[in-house]
Amino acid sequence: MGNYLVLQTDFGLGDGAVSAMYGVAHMVSDDITIGDLTHEIPPYDIWAASYRLYQTVKYWPQETVFVSVVDPGVGSTRRSIVAKTISGHYIITPDNGSLTHIAHYQGIKEIRAIDEVTSRLPHSEESHTFHGRDIYAYNGARLASGEISFEDLGNTVANESIQALPLIEAKHSEHILEGSIDVLDIRFGSLWTNIPLAFMKEEKITHDDQLQVTIYHQGKKVYQNIMKFAKSFADVNIGEPLVYVNSLVNIGVAVNQDSFSKLYHIGTGTDWTIQLRKAPKIIFE
Repeated sequence: MGNYLVLQTDFGLGDGAVSAMYGVAHMVSDDITIGDLTHEIPPYDIWAASYRLYQTVKYWPQETVFVSVVDPGVGSTRRSIVAKTISGHYIITPDNGSLTHIAHYQGIKEIRAIDEVTSRLPHSEESHTFHGRDIYAYNGARLASGEISFEDLGNTVANESIQALPLIEAKHSEHILEGSIDVLDIRFGSLWTNIPLAFMKEEKITHDDQLQVTIYHQGKKVYQNIMKFAKSFADVNIGEPLVYVNSLVNIGVAVNQDSFSKLYHIGTGTDWTIQLRKAPKIIFE
């Protein structure tokens, strides 16, 4: 076991909730190293939680334990689950769709349902609204420290039985690359799509080519422009849009030193789709 515990929540750092999770984990064991994926998931945004796990998990050592708590259904009948991924990582989370991207793009080997009555912080039985502390951080620390095994956490459940959010598959046909705008590069407002670089290579699109970029919201065209497929942001002037390859080797759309999302009021999720195609060459007589 790598003894790494990584926390993700929508709690923010404005109160003591995250600190309480740290405290519980350290009460279980002082031998674990705790890291933060993010605590700035927008409130109740299960889609963003799912995507950030997909963005991050594979870059931690095998056997790292992730605890993801974006839990609008806390206290309801939704299950608490722990997943072992094909890559050899563990994720403890509510069964509400937060494993969608990991399951689809990277694969899950096995899932177990955690018994919320027996596997919880001692003397927390009367608390029903802070499972992040009482169940997830507690069991995450026990698993990361080796106090318990994955098998100790509960009985197996069918992979197909867990909740999944709808996804749009990226497509490549008739020289058009199409996909969804899955998430923002938050600080900079760039759009991250699910269109893989492999599609660009199949279409023989190379750096410095001009691309026609069209964005739709619920099927209605809301943006269209011609922009360069750039190797880096510095390849275009400040304020110019560009198409680039993001850190997941998917296609992104940005404005150099500005927020594409804010400038053009572009959102994320399956309501937002994007098409790319090589722009026709303009011949000057």
